[in-house]
Amino acid sequence: MPKNIYFCYMYSFTEENYLKAIYKLQEQSDLAINTNAIAAAIQTKAASVTDMVKKLSEKKLLNYEKYKGVELTHLGKKVAIDTVRKHRLWETFLHNKLNFAWDEVHDIAEQLEHIQSQELIDKLDEFLGFPSHDPHGDPIPGRNGVIQQNNFILLSELEIGESGIISGVVNHSALFLQHLEKNELVLGKKLLVQEISAFDQLVKVQIDDKKQQQLSSEVVRNILVKKLS
Repeated sequence: MPKNIYFCYMYSFTEENYLKAIYKLQEQSDLAINTNAIAAAIQTKAASVTDMVKKLSEKKLLNYEKYKGVELTHLGKKVAIDTVRKHRLWETFLHNKLNFAWDEVHDIAEQLEHIQSQELIDKLDEFLGFPSHDPHGDPIPGRNGVIQQNNFILLSELEIGESGIISGVVNHSALFLQHLEKNELVLGKKLLVQEISAFDQLVKVQIDDKKQQQLSSEVVRNILVKKLS
């Protein structure tokens, strides 16, 4: 058997999914994460979350104190980041090499992210040219777990007369990504804010110095841009 190729799993799919979900929640808050927030992220019942949290705590992947929420341990964070790395590399492979649309790659990558061969993932990273970001603009962790920090801001934060390059999205749902694709609001497009409605916060933008379009407040709150000086 080739070195470092494994056909068993150190952690189950479910365990890795919980750790990844908690990691993403911790990115949004410095506070301990409660079971209700985890249940919403995983789309399951709070009682199921409590059982899994206890299990992960026993494996030293979480610090858990009843009624006070959970935090990832160093080991738990390592497993979570490794899972995120695999997920984003597979999304990049599916999009860049197999021509899957950016709204199609997530569900497939959810299956592939649980492959345990570090050698395979390292070779995948090399094959892709060591990409820094996935098709949605999210940073891909390095093999050492270091994640490049973005300086992106929400489109909703731009003022009238300011411009930005679409560099990522907050909402990864297929419906939202399809909506953006349909309206040519994809990564790399330049947006110039021309008007902001005081009544309903509709934002009128110019796309690549050509097409003009009005965007809802929901859309501008879910597009990340790199602000142009």
